[in-house]
Amino acid sequence: MGRTVPTITRQLNETEAMLQTFRRTLRRGDQALLDGLLASAHRHLAAISASGALLPFEAALLAMLLEQARRIAALEEEIRIFQEEVVRLRDGKG
Repeated sequence: MGRTVPTITRQLNETEAMLQTFRRTLRRGDQALLDGLLASAHRHLAAISASGALLPFEAALLAMLLEQARRIAALEEEIRIFQEEVVRLRDGKG
């Protein structure tokens, strides 16, 4: 017997296919950003499949938000380091 429930990967791929018209109407740069968001969802397929109470795309959106939060945190840390370096240089300790 075959599967009766599509896999999360298949569901996400089908959702991406449904978004193609939306994607085509975006500017090229925004298309690349959307592609990156969708790719970030694919990096969390195990978590998405384990989120039984959510719809698969809701969980995929959470995975995308998680990736964005990770990038923001990394950038904030870089800014903090640069700010500390600026203070050291300004105070003549560099």
